[in-house]
Amino acid sequence: MALTVSLVVLAGIAVLILLRTGYLRIWPALAAVLFGFTLASTGIAPAISGAISSVAVWISQLG
Repeated sequence: MALTVSLVVLAGIAVLILLRTGYLRIWPALAAVLFGFTLASTGIAPAISGAISSVAVWISQLG
C-alpha cells in the first residue's frame, strides 16, 4: 500500500511539473487520465500492477 501511494504522489508531482512548464497541455493530460481509468478496469490491470511491483522490487534491491 505504501508503495502505491508513493508512486501516485511521485506521478502526480511529475504531471504537475510538466503542466506548469508547458511540456504537457491540459487536454492530453485529461485524455491520459481517462485512458488510465479505462485501462484499470480491463483484464490487463493485474499484469500492469505486477510489472510495476517487480520493477519497484528490482530498484529497491539495487541500493
